[in-house]
Amino acid sequence: MPTGESVLGEADLALIHALQVVPRASWTQLSAVLGAGPDTLARRWEHLTAGGYAWAGFLVRHPGAQAPLYAWVEVDCAAGRSGETAIELSRDPYTMGVHEVTGDTDLVLLVLCPDLAALDAYLSLRVQRLPGVTRSRTQVVTGVHSARNLWRLDQLTPRQVRELTGAASVPKQGDAAAHRRRSRGLTDLDEALVLELAGDCRRSSAELARICGASESTVRRRLDALAGGDVLVHHCEPAPRFSGRPVWALIRADVPALAMAATAAATARLRQTRLVTSVTGGHNLAVGAWLRSVGELREVTMAMERAAPSLRITGTTLSLRTHKTGAQVLGPDGRRLHHVRPDLRTQLWQDRFA
Repeated sequence: MPTGESVLGEADLALIHALQVVPRASWTQLSAVLGAGPDTLARRWEHLTAGGYAWAGFLVRHPGAQAPLYAWVEVDCAAGRSGETAIELSRDPYTMGVHEVTGDTDLVLLVLCPDLAALDAYLSLRVQRLPGVTRSRTQVVTGVHSARNLWRLDQLTPRQVRELTGAASVPKQGDAAAHRRRSRGLTDLDEALVLELAGDCRRSSAELARICGASESTVRRRLDALAGGDVLVHHCEPAPRFSGRPVWALIRADVPALAMAATAAATARLRQTRLVTSVTGGHNLAVGAWLRSVGELREVTMAMERAAPSLRITGTTLSLRTHKTGAQVLGPDGRRLHHVRPDLRTQLWQDRFA
């Protein structure tokens, strides 16, 4: 399978990095920094997205008391059923990660639920009722210390990043409080916009206005309010297999409770780590990482132990195939097939699985 270096060129990676910095910047704004014409950049992005090599979308962020519940779920499957089970679970908006893995289980899921009752409903009424599932084990996430959903490439120079940030329109500082007030709750229009932008946050205001039945000025105003508030955040990523870090790993460790904060912070500073979580169960730290190679797993675990001497590695798992990352469903060749639209009306969880 080709690596990121052989499939994505330098210009492709530079464009992805630029869109990680300013996801909705115009092609003209990007052109001034990247040194390519607006039409060239638009064609290049169309090639990347149509081919499933990269994507840009919206993430819904629930602050404070509204924060949802994460859980790591191990799923055992009947012989020969792990692949079809993974494909089925990838269709759910509640799975943020679906991996076929090495070790003593078949699948590892990262599940996102509103609360414990909803997690129980999803596991007992959905996951455990699938014909291929024989057993599941769950570890609830008690703390998220690092969630690098906005993990960036390092293709651009610091100067280029500063130029991009300055060129992009940013909500005025005096309007920040107003943006937060307006974006605390999602209106019907907001929900429609989020659903349309979840798979492609670069859709134009004019297109969104036609789809959502609103004026273009209203759409622009709501997008500005949402982006300037604390509800939504843009993200842009290459497909992992073509990112230069194609290997997903889950690292489990035990850490003394009093050392957890410092250990988690040290672990989160490692370049490879993407999600650092405190968990319930037989070990209290679970770390998701993307690696350049299988051999890098040993380097990462050694780096974790050096950074936190009280940490004890209790287990490691490698993904044989990643079926889903975030909202994106990936094919056997690692390219994105499609995205799963988020479920914004979480109060319907119980009814959905009844």
